[in-house]
Amino acid sequence: MARWLQSIRRSPTVGVVGGTNTTAPGSGVPSRLTALRSTVARIGTTLDEETTCVELTKVAAEHTACTAAIMRRGGEEGEVRFEAVSGDPTLLPDREWAVATACRDSRSGSARRGTALCVPLATGEERFGALVCVRRDGPFTPSEVEMLALLAERAASHIRHAREHDRMSRIVGDLQRALLAEPGRPHPNLDVAIRYLPVGRRAGALVGGDWCETVRLHFGRTLLVVGDVMGHGLEAAVDMTAYRSALRYIASADLPPHRVLRQLDDIASSESDRRPATCLIARVDPVRGQITLAGAGHLPPAVIDGRGDTSLLPLPVGPPLGTGLGGYEPATYRVDTDQTLLLFTDGLVEHRGEDIDESLNRLARLRFNASESVESIIDTVLADLDARHAEDDVAVLASRVRHRRRPEELGAALGV
Repeated sequence: MARWLQSIRRSPTVGVVGGTNTTAPGSGVPSRLTALRSTVARIGTTLDEETTCVELTKVAAEHTACTAAIMRRGGEEGEVRFEAVSGDPTLLPDREWAVATACRDSRSGSARRGTALCVPLATGEERFGALVCVRRDGPFTPSEVEMLALLAERAASHIRHAREHDRMSRIVGDLQRALLAEPGRPHPNLDVAIRYLPVGRRAGALVGGDWCETVRLHFGRTLLVVGDVMGHGLEAAVDMTAYRSALRYIASADLPPHRVLRQLDDIASSESDRRPATCLIARVDPVRGQITLAGAGHLPPAVIDGRGDTSLLPLPVGPPLGTGLGGYEPATYRVDTDQTLLLFTDGLVEHRGEDIDESLNRLARLRFNASESVESIIDTVLADLDARHAEDDVAVLASRVRHRRRPEELGAALGV
């Protein structure tokens, strides 16, 4: 870079970025530095390697009036290929020239109908291919070579960062899939379906701490739970499994939902590094035809009736888990075999810049067929709310009391 700056100090050539004169007469080196910063800043605007390569070749082509491409080896035979081509692809070097060019240093030579330059796309010991530039009119000047080397170095640094980001995303994703083992078995008198959709790279974030759980209790009852640990990444995934493990332990005492939340809050608040979390617990009692709910900073559940209409169940909301404030209260409702209970995390409904009431109303406006299974209901919800393009992780749990025939009904059906 220093040699390039020295060359432009000696050169009377006016700096050009994207075909626009950026150096006013007599403005000197500061304007040239501004042009340099502006040029370099156009490379690496995302964490996507393919996008970075396209940005590099586009800037290189514009700055030196050439055809630019990324040269790499690929496939089982290690065949040379050109990617992210900006300009006339017919000017690109043939395979023999590409193979003969080691790209350890900037190297030029004759290529088809012009002069070709090969610049390593590398940072430190890591190599990601090469930037190849070709043009018909004359060789590249020393200042152009220095500039292309600087651009290639910038792009290589971003490619390394993008690959490291992808690697960490896979590690965290694999960890969370391991942590998100199959929920415990609900009681056989319940039909339950669960979906989890990590937002992943769509929002430039790692996997978060959304989770679902079912705990089978005595006397035909089942505890249904959804939770959302604040934040994303490895720490959120680890805290998620800590909350989940604590829930299973506390639930074994067969406490009502609001007391389960109170104990979870006590445990979490006693650990200074534990992230806060929202949580919603529903205890379904098919024998009594009741459902008891309690929430810790979580959105209310929805219920779909026998006509396919959706409504939200009012719920006293306590503070998130981990605050140590307590104050959780239960709410009990009737539940019938033709009703479907829907528990979810906020990623299902929330949109940036939208009021949460409007987000929930969008869910409440959904309609379903009375004969839809719990699996089909979740599929419909995810499709109608476009959950696969959500801005946050999505966890959804749907549950319905399974209709069981009485002995006299079974006898009548059999003609006895």
